[in-house]
Amino acid sequence: MKCIIIDDEPLALELLEDFISKVPFLELVSSCSNSFEASTILQEHQIDLIFTDIEMPDISGIDFIKSLDTKPMFIFTTAYSHYAVEGFNLNAIDYLVKPIPFHRFLKAATRAQNLLKSKKEEETTVVTQEVCPEFIFVKSEYENLKINLADIKYIESLKDYIKIHTNREKPILTLSSLKNFEEKLGKTNFIRVHKSFIVSLKHIYSVQRNRIIIDDNWIPIGLNYRDEFIKKIDN
Repeated sequence: MKCIIIDDEPLALELLEDFISKVPFLELVSSCSNSFEASTILQEHQIDLIFTDIEMPDISGIDFIKSLDTKPMFIFTTAYSHYAVEGFNLNAIDYLVKPIPFHRFLKAATRAQNLLKSKKEEETTVVTQEVCPEFIFVKSEYENLKINLADIKYIESLKDYIKIHTNREKPILTLSSLKNFEEKLGKTNFIRVHKSFIVSLKHIYSVQRNRIIIDDNWIPIGLNYRDEFIKKIDN
């Protein structure tokens, strides 16, 4: 987790630098003696967490945080407790009163780490939901058929058409390219294994050398797709 310190007191900077060096998940990008230096660092680097003093020359730590359009997480480090309410109203991760004991610093940093981890997990979930819908519609003959992605076993390319093998008795034939259909499916549960085949990881029974077994069907693994496929199933 990349962080910066903002404090006009050299001894305070040294203490926080020492604390950060003892925490494995923290990476100090810069120590700044004022908010103007910090602004430059924020423009040049992706910062996850700011440790900032409050009472500083020119602009206070609170006013600096208020001025940011995009706010990283931040923790106030100050000698004055009377700013605490205003600090928490700005959604500060924590408010550390100097002199700061290491155990309080570690507790605040761990809280920030957990919040960042939760945020990334939520973002990953949203992306997965957007890329991988539960079903799709495909045009076959004179109707649009709804197909649940969980029912698709594999997809086969037949020149200008693709044949979709599902739990249904007969495959579904639709006018499309395998590449276009691959974009609809996403890559969480499906993978291209050959220039003519996409398979569902869920329905694979076994993998034997250069072929995949799904039900009683043998699907070849193309040389250009083998490494990515093996990496996928290993993970």
